[in-house]
Amino acid sequence: MIEPTPRRLLLLLMLVASAGAPARADEVLDRVLAVVGDHMITLTDVTAARDFGLVDAPAGADLVREILPRLIDRELMLVEVDRYAPPEPGVEALDAAMGAARARFASEEAFERALERSGINAGRLRETLRQNLRIDAYLDQRFTRGRTAQIVQDWIDGLRRRTEIVDLSITAR
Repeated sequence: MIEPTPRRLLLLLMLVASAGAPARADEVLDRVLAVVGDHMITLTDVTAARDFGLVDAPAGADLVREILPRLIDRELMLVEVDRYAPPEPGVEALDAAMGAARARFASEEAFERALERSGINAGRLRETLRQNLRIDAYLDQRFTRGRTAQIVQDWIDGLRRRTEIVDLSITAR
């Protein structure tokens, strides 16, 4: 008999929920692309990450292929950040990050449309930006000497080996 782990129960719940009542034509559905530990990453998360510049991705790149691995890595880092609690970002830094996200759009209306399209609100965007600033602070604390992209990537690779990750986007390609 297969032992019911939290991940297996979550996947079973997602499967049962998706097999429930049929969707209406006007109902917006999201697609779960990955499960990292207990956290799901959806297509909406990928779209928001691109639209608001939360992760770097080359212009014209395949959204899922380029951004999803970065969001998986972000979730892995957030678990570590929550364990070691670096200092909270200051209001000024958070306001600057929010301003930079807004500046990506030609107008406030375009910004609001992007929020609506992404299925998030300004509060959730601000929280995501706060988490990103906490990740940066943690990386500064952890890698005080010689922080390079390769050292950080090696650390993330170790986190990936220790965490159960289900990439559902692979089966959809």
